[in-house]
Amino acid sequence: MDTKDRKTTGGRGEDAACEYLNSIGQTILERNWRGSHTEIDIISYDDKGVHFVEVKTRKAPIMAEPELNVDHAKQRTLTKAAQYYLHSKDRAYLADCEVFFDVVGVVLDEDTAHISYFPQAFIPIYA
Repeated sequence: MDTKDRKTTGGRGEDAACEYLNSIGQTILERNWRGSHTEIDIISYDDKGVHFVEVKTRKAPIMAEPELNVDHAKQRTLTKAAQYYLHSKDRAYLADCEVFFDVVGVVLDEDTAHISYFPQAFIPIYA
């Protein structure tokens, strides 16, 4: 799969993930937020708190579920990016919010997006 096809596939997956998150009551605050040399796919908010969402998209047929690609290294990167986001200027309104790290797996099959949502997919461990 070339870079353009990968970006198109990823964009379709993120579109589907945003639609899903909106349908369950989350408000999208940011999409493809870049900072501190990294990117967060989706940052959303609901009555529970702020959600940092990693989206993994694959085209059917698949060998393994896309969410399995959120390994420990990706979790560390996402955690650091979330810290940077939360401590950035103009984010004081999020200071008292609960923070969640969610994963959305998307499998694209023709015109259908199959969504697997994993709220609180991981909890960062600070050592």
